[in-house]
Amino acid sequence: MSHTPPSPALTGLAPTGPDRMVSVREVFGIDSPLQVPAFSQPDEHVPEIDTAYRFNPEVTLGILAGFAHNRRVLVQGLHGTGKSTHIEQVAARLNWPCVRVNLDGHVSRLDLVGKDAIVLRDGKQVTEFQPGILPWALQRPMALIFDEYDAGRPDVMFVIQRILERDGKFTLLDQNRVLTPHPAFRLFATANTVGLGNLNGLYHGTQVLNHAQIDRWNIVATLNYLSHEQEVAIVIARVPQMDNETGRKQVDAMVALADLTRKGFAAGDLSTLMSPRTVMTWAENLQIFPDLALSFHLSFLNKCDEVERPLIAEMYQRCFDQELVPDASRHGDTVR
Repeated sequence: MSHTPPSPALTGLAPTGPDRMVSVREVFGIDSPLQVPAFSQPDEHVPEIDTAYRFNPEVTLGILAGFAHNRRVLVQGLHGTGKSTHIEQVAARLNWPCVRVNLDGHVSRLDLVGKDAIVLRDGKQVTEFQPGILPWALQRPMALIFDEYDAGRPDVMFVIQRILERDGKFTLLDQNRVLTPHPAFRLFATANTVGLGNLNGLYHGTQVLNHAQIDRWNIVATLNYLSHEQEVAIVIARVPQMDNETGRKQVDAMVALADLTRKGFAAGDLSTLMSPRTVMTWAENLQIFPDLALSFHLSFLNKCDEVERPLIAEMYQRCFDQELVPDASRHGDTVR
């Protein structure tokens, strides 16, 4: 068995990079003089633009600083706030290639770094180094996003720690090579916590992160839930069938109910809250199931602790001025 040289995909540096500057004021509607590098043409790794997406100005500026000045940006916040989507939608408007990696418990060090694999070449078995996602992305004009950053395994997190330095080179021990990041490589991450672990009981599987690693993130942005009016506008943009007088009133009440569950969670009365994602799901399910209460059961209530359902039913009655039937089966199973 013989060894072949490293694959061209690993050794070749992508020659392209940002070729124009865009105005933050013009592209994102934020009152800032910041100019950000961008690409004229998208490639297959550029996310699609979501015209219904609403940007949080503070978080957007933090992400844009990451793109413009090569800062490492960590976006933290509760589930359903659109953390990963926020980074993707900024990248989409810059035509910046973008790849997301979910750091679940099955992602190993070899997945990130790479490993030798046996391949057939000219009828012979040879070993060839197959690069992992880190060396592949590091040498390209690429925004790499680590989702669920606080759920990564400790051995995986220490692999990432070195490239958190601004000019962090990456050493491939098996190849005796040191990789230099492409000038347009950018690193982002999203997390439900800030590395302090599962303090509120919502996010099982999250880890307490090494403080030296958290300290390496240049910018930590917090993405909170949007204002009531903004959330209503997003839901209607997502479900245009509700863009009428009756639909707008329903969405307004749906978001008001979500606000009550969030306040109940903050006060310790509820263990589950309605995220903006849940409200959108409810609005979408309402187009399938014509019953408001039934679609609410199927979208949210059935996820809740039975002990807490009477309190949620009270909130529902306050928002819709109608009693919530405890058992969704009593609604029948009519589907549009």
